[in-house]
Amino acid sequence: MRLRDVGERRLISAVKRSFPARPAGVVLGIGDDAAVVRGPARLLITHDLLVEDVDFRAALFPPRLLGRKALNVNLSDIAAMGGRPRHVVLGLALPGRTGRAWLDAFLAGFREAARRAGAALVGGDFSAAARTMIAVTVTGEARRFVTRRGARPGDRVFVSGTLGDAAMGLRLLGRRGAAGRGRPSGRLLRAFLDPAPRLELGALLARRGLASAMIDVSDGLAVDLSHIAEESGAGAEVDLAAIPLSKELRRASSRPLDLALHGGEDFELLFTVRPRNLPRLRALGKRFPVTEIGRIVPGRRLLAVGPDGAKRPLAVKGYEHFR
Repeated sequence: MRLRDVGERRLISAVKRSFPARPAGVVLGIGDDAAVVRGPARLLITHDLLVEDVDFRAALFPPRLLGRKALNVNLSDIAAMGGRPRHVVLGLALPGRTGRAWLDAFLAGFREAARRAGAALVGGDFSAAARTMIAVTVTGEARRFVTRRGARPGDRVFVSGTLGDAAMGLRLLGRRGAAGRGRPSGRLLRAFLDPAPRLELGALLARRGLASAMIDVSDGLAVDLSHIAEESGAGAEVDLAAIPLSKELRRASSRPLDLALHGGEDFELLFTVRPRNLPRLRALGKRFPVTEIGRIVPGRRLLAVGPDGAKRPLAVKGYEHFR
């Protein structure tokens, strides 16, 4: 059965049946002109748009994993603010030839990601289009949130996890073709197809006042560090030898550092820490994989520090729409 045979009303009814009708905190959910929720004192709102052949290639993505990733990339923004996700709105524009089985698998993955994060789908919309477009809005809450603009000279720069795996995973998929219908095999493929937002780490960094500035690594380490530096009115130095690289990436790529610096889609957390908070941060590091990779410095320059201590300008390259 194809979507042109189902119609929008029946699709909305099916989605409403597959998600909880009245989750905690929801006054009015799917089915009206707008959702009504009980809002916190500080409400976080993020939105992302994924367009087929621009942000993703449908042939490379099992629909279930695409559903998970469509939500998780938004949840990563909430994590970067130190928040907890609460409510989700999903918009889908689909070609009429799309199979119902594809949609069911996509929604199953989206639902898995929402349940794991403790977020409730409260509304959305369907439309017809020549290619698939996915619009996701997520709200969250934070008693204490972290912005990009709080870094100061002397702060240390940290990153969670490892970098470059997702970019290498995309290259491997391009070589191998479609990923199939099951779970991706291998660390590098999983990093690209099924990233996990660092929600618990982000919330702890904010609640304990450890992160002075924070962003998620979506466009590449160099680009995202430049955002922190620009918003904070400072410069930064990155120790190239300290950047965490997985052994799988080192084996698969002849230039793993380039992928870590400029590849993007890692969805790890990049954050800065005041020197006085380093002991508490390192204690937290026993629970989470975090690595010190540099420092915030006066001025506006971004520098890469080589193993020999030599400094050179850090090229700010990464993904940017319309370029």
